[in-house]
Amino acid sequence: MEVLRPTLIRIGGRIYRKNLVQEQTYHPEEEEDFCAGPGDRADEPCDAFAVEETEKGFRCRVEVPSPLYKYIIGKKGETKKRLETETRTSISIPRPGVEGEIVITGEQRSGVVSARTRLDVLLESVRKKQPFTHFLSFALNQPVVQERFLQFKEQVLEKCSKDPGVSSSLFQNPAKLHLTLGTLVLLSEQEIRRACELLRRCKDDFVDQITGGSPLVVEVAGVEYMNDDPTMTDVLYAKVHMKDGSDRLQVLADKLVERFVASGLMLKEWDRVKLHATVMNTLFRKDPSAEERSSSAAGKSSCKERESFNGQNILKLFENFSFGEVQLDSVRLSQRFSSDASGYYATSGQLTLS
Repeated sequence: MEVLRPTLIRIGGRIYRKNLVQEQTYHPEEEEDFCAGPGDRADEPCDAFAVEETEKGFRCRVEVPSPLYKYIIGKKGETKKRLETETRTSISIPRPGVEGEIVITGEQRSGVVSARTRLDVLLESVRKKQPFTHFLSFALNQPVVQERFLQFKEQVLEKCSKDPGVSSSLFQNPAKLHLTLGTLVLLSEQEIRRACELLRRCKDDFVDQITGGSPLVVEVAGVEYMNDDPTMTDVLYAKVHMKDGSDRLQVLADKLVERFVASGLMLKEWDRVKLHATVMNTLFRKDPSAEERSSSAAGKSSCKERESFNGQNILKLFENFSFGEVQLDSVRLSQRFSSDASGYYATSGQLTLS
């Protein structure tokens, strides 16, 4: 990060500078200490949060999912103590596992606002390190596509099984074929409800205008790979395009992600959504239930997790393979590592296109 161009963080509709600090190795099993110097207060607006005036001073309440309490407390309580000392406030946290509000109290309004600002920056940083729990998806598991996918799998194994790394363990579960639009970290029922409500609002705001109130008819055809070297492939995906040749699916995907990023429920990774349906993934070799975090993460996963395969022949022989036509009738808020009665991911909420 350049000193003169610091990273900007959006919190509650406001933008804050993230000061340059020395990077430290992150250990998921341990609570992370958070340090913010007194000089940071100059960047904190006094009207950013709802602060109540009480008989003893001032108070601010903030909803925080219980899995994140430990990061606020820190190792041996050091993070919480430091925040309280430097802002001259008291921070009350519910018991572990109990959902509720964190309450910040102090004699000075500026101290309460300072503590709340630092708390939000800390939580923003921690959230980026959490594995995603949900994702927005279009299901592609219609019977015709599943049948064609199984034919693809059979033919690949028949013609390319001798290619280095190619095996049946690489293939997606046909019941879970999908397009991923974006991933979310939702750590409480309240956050899930927020995401569902936002999805519903999107329908009235712009979805019906884009779709005309009808499902989108797409063709799933052709294969492509994620990384730079086809002889060292980690993810092979099927390409998707609108049957009418329009860009409505891309526009819809981009607008949905843009709205979720603006709400703070999703992190922005690309300027445009990369529409793809994973058909082969080296992560499946060890864990059939694994999903790629996103198209960007596919090439960044630890080498220890992956054993690449040579996809040159597959790309050549199945360049134009057709997986069939699909009517996309809903955007789903899908739950990771789950299954419903059809074998697809359990749905926490959805937006219907018709």
